[in-house]
Amino acid sequence: MAQVTGFGGAFLRADDPKALYSWYEQHLGIGSRNGSFLFEATAQRAPIAVAFFPRTSDYFPPSQPAMLNFQVDDPDGVLDKLLSAGVVVDPKREEYGYGRFGWFTDPAGNRVELWQPPA
Repeated sequence: MAQVTGFGGAFLRADDPKALYSWYEQHLGIGSRNGSFLFEATAQRAPIAVAFFPRTSDYFPPSQPAMLNFQVDDPDGVLDKLLSAGVVVDPKREEYGYGRFGWFTDPAGNRVELWQPPA
C-alpha cells in the first residue's frame, strides 16, 4: 500500500541561506551538505514530530510561519553556549514527561526550539 513513511525535511526561506548555514555550523555544530542539514536516521534519539498550530497560537511568533525544533543532548549547555556568543536566548526553560525544552532566536529572526527527549 502506498503511504507516508516518515518526515523528509523542513524547508524555510532565508535572505542569505549561505550565511545562515554558516551561523548554524558555527553556533550549533551542524554542517551542511548539498544545500541542507542532514541528520542520519541512526543519529535520531526520538521520534520526529510534525504538529499543526492554530494561526492564533503564541507558541512561536505569529509572523513566523514555521519553527525549527532540534533534538539535543543538553539543552542548557547549548543555550548557555549560544548566550555566551551573544545570541538572543529565551530565559524560559521547560521540562515535561516528554522532554526538556529551550529556545533561541537565529540571525534571521526565527525562534528555534531545542528539545532533549527523555532518557
